[in-house]
Amino acid sequence: MESNQREPAETAARPPRAPEPEAPSAPRSPRAPGIAGLSAPYRVAAALALGGAAVAACGHLAFVFLHVAPTNTVSKRYARAVDDWIYPEFEQNWKLFAPNPLQQNIAVEVRAQVRGADGVLVTGDWRDLSAEDGAAIRHSLLPSHTEQNELRRAWDFFTGSHDEDNEPNGERGALSEEYLRRIALERLAARKRPGDVIVRIQLRSATTAVAAPKWSDEKTDTQTYYRELAWWTV
Repeated sequence: MESNQREPAETAARPPRAPEPEAPSAPRSPRAPGIAGLSAPYRVAAALALGGAAVAACGHLAFVFLHVAPTNTVSKRYARAVDDWIYPEFEQNWKLFAPNPLQQNIAVEVRAQVRGADGVLVTGDWRDLSAEDGAAIRHSLLPSHTEQNELRRAWDFFTGSHDEDNEPNGERGALSEEYLRRIALERLAARKRPGDVIVRIQLRSATTAVAAPKWSDEKTDTQTYYRELAWWTV
């Protein structure tokens, strides 16, 4: 009897055991971002798009390399294809590294003959496109490549493929005229009044030599000289 009575007392005196902590469950891995997180059709489309972009980039680099590389068998064989791809937008040259910088300011100007809604044909004043690009560059923290180079390169392309009489001296002459005309028309169309029709346009360059510095004894002719092109019918 005594032993049976003592046993429950000892059991009651024991402190309750703390519950054992549960083992932390493994965190779920988040769904993989990017292409792996897309469904199968979207993955295929994304892979095809990336592959096409890579092929296009490699092809462009190959054409540029053949354009600037010394003449070789491959560049001779595919010369026409290379020229069709490079000119006029991707033309390459080394003017940035020329030892003698340009000593002239060349501005490209344009004017147009416009037929108004009343049928009257009016010849407008000369408009300095180069000055407009310069103003846009000066007031922009991140000027575009178009504002800096499009017009300048187009005029260089034209003068490089024409003689002093503005006659084409090679196969690129017609292409340079079309390119320059397209740029001028785009600029003019952005400001023409509703109902006006541009009939003809004319371009010219205004070349002015940069004056010599004050400390130099060099004499420089700073008069502006113009090179006018013929009227182009639109």
